[in-house]
Amino acid sequence: METLLVGLLKLPLIGPVVNALCAWQYRLVAAAMRRARRHEVRPREWSNRELAKIAGQFEGAVINVSGWRDEDQRGGHYRDYFSRASAYAVSNFKGTKGMEDQSGDAVFIDLEEDLPAELRGKYQVAYNHTTLEHVFEIHKAIENICALSHDTVILVTPFLQSVHFEEGAFGDYWRPTPMCLSRILETNGFTTVYQSSNDNPWHYAYIFTVAVRDPKTSACKTAPLSVPLVGSGHFSV
Repeated sequence: METLLVGLLKLPLIGPVVNALCAWQYRLVAAAMRRARRHEVRPREWSNRELAKIAGQFEGAVINVSGWRDEDQRGGHYRDYFSRASAYAVSNFKGTKGMEDQSGDAVFIDLEEDLPAELRGKYQVAYNHTTLEHVFEIHKAIENICALSHDTVILVTPFLQSVHFEEGAFGDYWRPTPMCLSRILETNGFTTVYQSSNDNPWHYAYIFTVAVRDPKTSACKTAPLSVPLVGSGHFSV
């Protein structure tokens, strides 16, 4: 069957038609899979479910780093995921999709600059969802996120996603691998204890990473998991 299809695709007149039909069939199947298996395939639904598995166990202060309006893009807010947190804050940077809230829970943080001393170790959990790809100084950004927490860091990062940016607001620079994230976190004194991915052939692939300062004493309790070969599922079709 594959040989026949290759032959048809090479034909000068029929080839373009067959190519268009193959592309149409793939788009149809991908759209169906995104609906039928949305919680496994769609990156936002999947990462929200991953967070929901562990967020309720933390009783200390939590900060959503560069979290804009704290929305989970599915009608909820990440504040509600951390149902037992003693305090909750959202940090932002200036500009589009930046600092809006002027309340006491709003914190200004430039991830490319040195973190203010009063914020170091202030939070039990530092959570960041799909921001790091937009920060050119990614090593400094992760260093600052780690410095915010005295216990746990949770990162959601894209691995396979189209370039997305807004002129004058933010760029798009990085797609770190699981190994890269764990290495940078280790450099900042954190051990990766859980790493998963929604790796699939039908949509963008995200990586969900949990790292702690001390696995023996951390409040974060989760079964170890790693995904060193993320991307293999995406290219399996």
